[in-house]
Amino acid sequence: MSGDGGGERSPTGARFEEAIMELLAQRALTSTICPSDAARVVGGEKWREHMDDARAAAGRLVAAEKVDITQRGAVVDLATARGPIRIRRRMG
Repeated sequence: MSGDGGGERSPTGARFEEAIMELLAQRALTSTICPSDAARVVGGEKWREHMDDARAAAGRLVAAEKVDITQRGAVVDLATARGPIRIRRRMG
């Protein structure tokens, strides 16, 4: 996969973080996005190659207390989440 190496923030990683925050800003406060939404913004037609990058960016945003990761509406830990996740702005 292409990369920012997971935990470190590269210019590409920063772009994924920006894409996530921009997509969330366009939605209602309680709305969520899929990491694939950010991957599509940054990666275009090759978005599938960027899914790990999008998830890593979401993880950095969780650490910065800007977003939460959810599954079925409940906040989960990205490190242990299995299957599809959603990203939403941190409440409060």
